[in-house]
Parts: sequence; C-alpha cells; structure tokens
Amino acid sequence: MVLKKGDVFVFLVGLVHFKCNVGYGNVVAIVAFSSQNLGVVTIANTAFGSNPAIVTDMLAKAFQAEKKIVKQLQNTF
Repeated sequence: MVLKKGDVFVFLVGLVHFKCNVGYGNVVAIVAFSSQNLGVVTIANTAFGSNPAIVTDMLAKAFQAEKKIVKQLQNTF
C-alpha cells in the first residue's frame, strides 16, 4: 500500500509488517503498542516463508544481508 501525505495506516494486533519508503522525501512514523506484554512473534517463518513472498531486495535491505543469503532462507521455508 502506498500512503500519501495525511494518510493513516493501522496494523492489526499480531500482524507482522514491514515498511519501505518508495518516495523521495522523508517519512514520519508514530508507533504505539496496546500492551506492555507484546508476546512472542516468530519472524523467520513470516518474513522468509510468506505467500506471496516478500521481495528479496526488501528483505536483504531490512536484514542487511546479501540477496543470495535471503534467497537461501526463503527456499528453506
């Protein structure tokens, strides 16, 4: 989803998400959690095993890893 100036987006509880600024300007994000006990979220299955898959370039950038390593991780899920 591409947000424009003034847009608001709410992530549902338990929804794993990632953000990427595809524009040319700066971005501001305000984050709030609804609980002090956030629980446990297993990122590996969600990030590398999602269907449809998250774009390899995005994961490589987010995890500061080489694209071939990200591809190997995606293939294991």
